[in-house]
Amino acid sequence: MIPKPFFSALRFLTILPVPESWCVDETSFRKSPDWYPLVGLLIGLLLVLLDFFLCWLLPVPVASVLLLLAMIAISGALHLDGLADSADAFFSSRGREQMLEIMKDSRSGPMGVTAIVVVLLLKLMLLLALPVTWRWQSILLMPLAGRCVLPVISSWLPYARSNGTAAFTSSQFSWVRLLIALAMLSIPSFFLLGWMTGSLVIAVVCLGGWLSGLYSRRKISGFTGDTLGATCELVELLPALSVVVLAHQGII
Repeated sequence: MIPKPFFSALRFLTILPVPESWCVDETSFRKSPDWYPLVGLLIGLLLVLLDFFLCWLLPVPVASVLLLLAMIAISGALHLDGLADSADAFFSSRGREQMLEIMKDSRSGPMGVTAIVVVLLLKLMLLLALPVTWRWQSILLMPLAGRCVLPVISSWLPYARSNGTAAFTSSQFSWVRLLIALAMLSIPSFFLLGWMTGSLVIAVVCLGGWLSGLYSRRKISGFTGDTLGATCELVELLPALSVVVLAHQGII
């Protein structure tokens, strides 16, 4: 029997039609971050299958654009919204309380729009630059990496608000969540990319998540749902970026 926290994670992180009756239990909802890495892996597998079909049907540039749209759609643009709100707040040169208020505003300012455009352009360029022999492996690892850092950051940092969308993810630091996330990232990375490239991808993802968490703590003394979304979008770039750098340097 599949645990309810998994369905809670799947319902929260994707637009897949998961019945509410499968995951309404509050305890299951609070445990759902433990299952975020598995959801990321499933998203990666779906994107890989879609990419195989699109690259068979269409030229790679067109397939890459459509795959990028699928990456956005699978989460309902949830993380892009967090990226925009975080950019508007963090680059506003305001105090902590003002930044938290800016994140509540559903409207996107110039910095938020700029952040979305830059991240999506970079993601598209990375998809186009991926070597054919490493394309599907990198695509699989991208959503996995983004979802692996979320439970770690949310148990490492305090929640910056008294209540909010992501308050349920906050808890005392959990070695279990850390080990689950690290294992879920490491095993596919080593299996798909080999020890050297896999180790680099793991190190870059861990460094990216750590730096994002430090920056959020310095700005607002913790995390919010928006900063988690921003972190997911940024870390999602790192597996493809690592592979592209290694390929460009002739290492792989």
